[in-house]
Amino acid sequence: MKKKPMYLHRSADGTPARIKRAYDAKFRATPAYRATLPDMMEAAHDAIQGAHVPIQQVGIHNFRLPLKYRTKAGQILTLETKVTGTVSLEAELKGINMSRIMRSFYEHKDGVITGEWMGRILKTYLRKVDSKAARLKVAFSYPMLRPSLRSGLEGWQFYEVAFEGVMTRDGRYRRFIHFDFVYSSACPCSAELTEHARDQRGAYGVPHSQRSKARVSIEEAEGKKIWIEDVHAHCLNALQTETQVMVKREDEQAFAELNGAYLKFVEDAARLLYREFEADKRIKDFQIACSHLESLHSHDAVSVICKGVKGGFAADFMDFGSLLC
Repeated sequence: MKKKPMYLHRSADGTPARIKRAYDAKFRATPAYRATLPDMMEAAHDAIQGAHVPIQQVGIHNFRLPLKYRTKAGQILTLETKVTGTVSLEAELKGINMSRIMRSFYEHKDGVITGEWMGRILKTYLRKVDSKAARLKVAFSYPMLRPSLRSGLEGWQFYEVAFEGVMTRDGRYRRFIHFDFVYSSACPCSAELTEHARDQRGAYGVPHSQRSKARVSIEEAEGKKIWIEDVHAHCLNALQTETQVMVKREDEQAFAELNGAYLKFVEDAARLLYREFEADKRIKDFQIACSHLESLHSHDAVSVICKGVKGGFAADFMDFGSLLC
């Protein structure tokens, strides 16, 4: 049988490949050469596929780099950060230049992350990609040294945090913080029934409790600054029973007593957090989602609450699977 020539590989009979494959490591792209490169941004309108409509968000997700953050005490931390950056796309444009989003970010990479810093990047986005609206979200794990309850030990607790900035089509700049707080929740009903069994029948029982998580999303009031440490303090003041890092026997005993002192249903957790955040005038709006990972049931108990600001957050959170901890 006659051998068929190959396009990319040498044939079994020794016939060379039709297409030469080689990478020229010495080649350098000159300005003149770059000017000849095709640019899809210059494609004709008929190159747009699908409906001739605008796209509300298009961009990049999970772009990672180390960024600097300032603690409330003034310390600068460099943390691995996951970046999501999007812009709006008008109906007559085929696409955006994704690399411009990344390049805009690198122009400001040495700055310390603040709301103003994010606003500068968003303005750069809008200018470079000719867009009307833009969003930026930076997500990171924030370390805080936390004391044990009685032994005097300390350990690092890590909190999942995200800063988000939104430049709206009408020129408004909005700043958000998302914060995950992990705590223990001991069931009030189970505690009552356990004490009833002890009192009526001398039966020993253990009330059920579970590791739980609250995700707090807040919008900062214009001209106000709230620190990550402040958000943590609000959560701790409201719920009290944060999970522990370094634990000796006296700490474990203290934690059992702490849970006994602060029994709570998931409804209680939502209302306690509402009271705490509603009182802080630096916070314009908030949404709080709680999930108690039931040890009694094979399902979870959940709640969502929001401040109720017109045009603000709605209690529409449904991604409870992301609250597993």
